[in-house]
Amino acid sequence: MSFFPDPQTFLQIGNIGVKWYAILMISGVAITALVSYRDIKKNGYNFELVEDLTIGCFLWGIVGARIWYCLFFDLGYFLEDPIRILQIYNGGLAIQGGLITGALYGLYYTRKRKIDFMRLADCIVPNMLIAQAIGRWGNFLNQEAHGVAVTEAYFKNFPDFIKNMMFINGEYYVPTFLYESVLNLLGFVVFYFLIRKLNQKYHFLKRGDGVYFYLVWYGWSRFIVEGMRTDSLMLGPIRMAQLTSVVFIVVGILGFVGVFRKFMKEPKPTMLFDLDGTLLDTEPAILETYRYLFAKYRTEEEFDKEKQLEVLGPPLAKMFPIYFPEQNTESLIQEYREYNFKIHPEFVKPMENAEALLKNLKEEGYKIGIVSTKFADGVKLGLDLFNLSQYVDVIVGHDDVKEGKPSPEGIFIACKKLNVGHDSCIYVGDSATDIQAAHNAGVYSIGYIFNEDRIAMLETQKPNKIIRDLAEIETILKEDHPWTYNMM
Repeated sequence: MSFFPDPQTFLQIGNIGVKWYAILMISGVAITALVSYRDIKKNGYNFELVEDLTIGCFLWGIVGARIWYCLFFDLGYFLEDPIRILQIYNGGLAIQGGLITGALYGLYYTRKRKIDFMRLADCIVPNMLIAQAIGRWGNFLNQEAHGVAVTEAYFKNFPDFIKNMMFINGEYYVPTFLYESVLNLLGFVVFYFLIRKLNQKYHFLKRGDGVYFYLVWYGWSRFIVEGMRTDSLMLGPIRMAQLTSVVFIVVGILGFVGVFRKFMKEPKPTMLFDLDGTLLDTEPAILETYRYLFAKYRTEEEFDKEKQLEVLGPPLAKMFPIYFPEQNTESLIQEYREYNFKIHPEFVKPMENAEALLKNLKEEGYKIGIVSTKFADGVKLGLDLFNLSQYVDVIVGHDDVKEGKPSPEGIFIACKKLNVGHDSCIYVGDSATDIQAAHNAGVYSIGYIFNEDRIAMLETQKPNKIIRDLAEIETILKEDHPWTYNMM
């Protein structure tokens, strides 16, 4: 039985042939994109970004891989007839050139979209080892990227189909494609199933460490395998792939030990807050307003302890159909707002240290926003009562979004209004829906405990930090964090 009756061609239609190399290369890129999407989604981005980035990096990667090959194979040969540069169907791609141009496109794309390049790269770059592992089998089918000639005995413990394909022009050759493919796959397994799992417990990875791991792993493994190949691109007496691998290793090690972080100034995180129960103690006003509605439309006794905990956090539009199904929700919301606004001066007060925190953050140059389930005018009313509006740069209320929390829409809108990305953002809230919204946006979350009865609900949502005093936030800001939910 022959596994590959035509080892190079996957499909032939007339004079047009679809090569296995292309199929495997595209398949590897697609699988990498799908694996990466899980982490990209956790960081608050959608599949559209994956598509745009994958297509752009792939196309520019092909351009870079071809240019790299032409530069170091025989530049004079290609310059004699420049059309040869475009004849990619005759073979000639060098992955390291593709990595460089793909990375440059990614840098351009992320800057244009106000995305943190290293954060997004951490989601994708380690997974590229999958694409490279698959792509090397294209070299196998093309009977290229092999080592020196060996005897048949060399393949004693290899499957027959590998031995047979490594029999080229009357001699057997070392299957270096296989060694690199296995090392690439092993690198992915080590990072994804060992390092990431350990990080979930010990939290030692910082932003960019996924990229640095890739550079070190791919660098050393390619250096070793390249030394066994017979078709290396050369820069004088030096194997270009080995030289580039050394650069990758050095950059990766320097990144791991934090050299680049010392020279690259990290932006201050954007500070977003919930309002009710976070900056303002509006709980008495909320409960008093609900009590008023229960007394009017049901009975005050029905507004028990369980319901009092349930109403703190979720939007009115969600709770009213549950508690008052016979009433018109829109009319009831208006009635709630009128009564709640009226009792604000009597029942609302700032949280302890709220004003001092906002004042200090403002003086230190932090951008500050409010993302609340309240309507924007209600948020402004509460802030104005205690002269807190002067510290707030943007307000996003329930009337500014299509979907309320736990949807991340409000967080995204606030960041957009502040002209920043959400990659370095902290959301502070006191309810389960606040933390869920932060998780869905992929931002760092701080759960504020004011009412001890609600601590269990907050803990189940696993915020990055739980505090009982707003002043603790200033201490957290001095710590070394990636400001990312569930980093890798």
